[in-house]
Amino acid sequence: MEKASHRRLPHPATGGRGTADRPAARRTATERTATDRTATDRRTARRRIAGLLGTLGALLALMLAGAGPAAAHATLDATDPAQNSVVATAPAAVTLTFSETVSLSNDSVRVLDPAGKAVDTGNPGHADGKGNTARVGLNSGLANGTYTVAWRAVSEDSHPVGGAFTFSIGAPSDTSVSATALQGAKADTLVAALYGTGRTVAYAAFALLAGVAAFVLVCWPAGVARRPVQRLLMTGWTALLTSTVAVLLLRGPYERGSGVGQALDLSLVRTTLDERIGTALAARLLLLAAAGIFLSLLVGQLGQPPKPVAPTADEHPAEDAEAAELRELEQRAVERPQREARLGLGVAGLVLAVALSATWAGADHASVGIQVWLALPFGILHLIAMALWLGGLAALLVALREGVGAEVVDRFSRVAFGSVAVLVVTGVYQSWRGVGSWSALTGTEYGKLLLVKTGCVVVMLGVAWISRSWLARLRSAPAEAAEVERAEVPEPVGAVASGADPLRQAQLERQLAAARSAGRDRGLTPTRAGLRRSVLVEALVAVAVLAVTTMLTNSPPGRVAGEVKAGGAAGAGNAAPAAPQTEPGRTVELKLPYDTKGRTPNAKGTATVTLNPARTGPNEVKLALDGTDGKPVDVPEVQLAFTLPDRDLGPLPVALTPEGTGRWSGTTQLPLAGTWVVSVQIRSSDIDQTTPTQQFKVG
Repeated sequence: MEKASHRRLPHPATGGRGTADRPAARRTATERTATDRTATDRRTARRRIAGLLGTLGALLALMLAGAGPAAAHATLDATDPAQNSVVATAPAAVTLTFSETVSLSNDSVRVLDPAGKAVDTGNPGHADGKGNTARVGLNSGLANGTYTVAWRAVSEDSHPVGGAFTFSIGAPSDTSVSATALQGAKADTLVAALYGTGRTVAYAAFALLAGVAAFVLVCWPAGVARRPVQRLLMTGWTALLTSTVAVLLLRGPYERGSGVGQALDLSLVRTTLDERIGTALAARLLLLAAAGIFLSLLVGQLGQPPKPVAPTADEHPAEDAEAAELRELEQRAVERPQREARLGLGVAGLVLAVALSATWAGADHASVGIQVWLALPFGILHLIAMALWLGGLAALLVALREGVGAEVVDRFSRVAFGSVAVLVVTGVYQSWRGVGSWSALTGTEYGKLLLVKTGCVVVMLGVAWISRSWLARLRSAPAEAAEVERAEVPEPVGAVASGADPLRQAQLERQLAAARSAGRDRGLTPTRAGLRRSVLVEALVAVAVLAVTTMLTNSPPGRVAGEVKAGGAAGAGNAAPAAPQTEPGRTVELKLPYDTKGRTPNAKGTATVTLNPARTGPNEVKLALDGTDGKPVDVPEVQLAFTLPDRDLGPLPVALTPEGTGRWSGTTQLPLAGTWVVSVQIRSSDIDQTTPTQQFKVG
């Protein structure tokens, strides 16, 4: 110990020279050694992460090795009795066979006689336990005639499908049921819009949450202590939680085509939880609870930077290298807990990101179709790469505002380049798997949306290239490339105390506001501002990419779009929808008095609904709103719908076309005879609204 203490005393010949005066060659060698060790540590960390990714991919492949191929979006392959067939005797049941496994509800298959009366026993199930079938029993003693089968189910990829077809017993007959009106599986317009918005928000929130977390772990660990970064993380977590709950509640009405009022129906929520997508949404909520703990650890661990080791002022010249190495070891020992915490948080974050991505991939197009064993891992990688790129852009905008150096931007540039490479590889595979042919690119909705998404991505890459040019300028200017130190704005002490001069207090507040504003913009040099603008444009285009991605997941892939179209046409009996033909003397006029309790001139009056020919099938509808003085009045919003309560059918909304003040027209299909209810929702102001109803008979 005495010898060691003697080594740290200043040498007489050096006049107390410290490590700052050691020879340049020795200092360069020491720094090179430290750099090599740092590079080795980074390579080791990368190898560990790559090994983890490989392990997760292998486990996922093993879990999915037994999955068989299926067609995305179920199509009706066969029926028993066959569509449009004539059977000699009444069958005991109706059986439908689909191209993939489907989920059924209590009213998934309905059979109606020529008069529109239900003749099935209800509660359809899978024939012989086969998931791709639906069977419902029929009542005994059915008379001869034409019967209509209306069906509605949920595909294995979580999309609702439906249709209708006919068969006859003994001989065909006239029927009051319109198979055309029962064809299709359209969701309520408002529910579909809210459901799609919820899915888009969920994608964006996941990108923000995962991308910002990865940015601070990989590119800017010190940034997690900044309030704007913490707000981004909490915004992503909260938005993903809210949108997931909204999608879970709206899933039931979306599948059944009912209104938004059914969103809180607990029976529908239970039915949704029994489906694959419901299980995925429930798992996502549980993972978000774990993500909340992860965020608290992330901020708590990385938000406290380690204290640097103070350098020794005087050392023996012959021992400079040894002392420098000792200080380096001490510094590394101080930083070791944070490095280990960063690595542990990185592994935990990666596992969470993979698990959250699986809640989308496992309940969408990747979970069915050809090569499921490869499509699922590729779908997960695609989502994670998207989050790293798009979420990282949001974090980079904040980082540039906070005055980060060019080194942080360089790190993200490398991460973004790798993410784009993964997106290209996985995107090309998913496009081939979903489209299937060149003609489907322009001949199907899926193909057209894919072209739009590709165009948006190309625009993003162009803007990213501009961002790289701004980054090159930033590197070439050392004064701008360095990180800008955070400026502390002093708070007023005595001058703004209670009872001080109000004018003086207002002046001090304006000065403080100006100082804070200058502090926020201190890092926005011309080059930084140009880089920030290009990144902002890139982020805005990313929002469009997310919106198109949501539309893609809701569209049938082009590879099977032809089968879906053929199945739908077959289910409809190859019948084209007939246009409404008005007939003289067949007009029914319904007058519905209304009063929204408002104070505007249009708050009270009469709504007149006319139908022609007022029979089953297509009908022409006209709506007129007149005030108490008998003159036409206009309103901010009006909606018209028809419901058949006895058959649990509807509401069937009518798309209205304005034809002047207080006048609208449209068409509707009334598929069954019975006592219908017409409802007119009238909103006369922002808060005043009413919905008068009236019954009428058809047939």
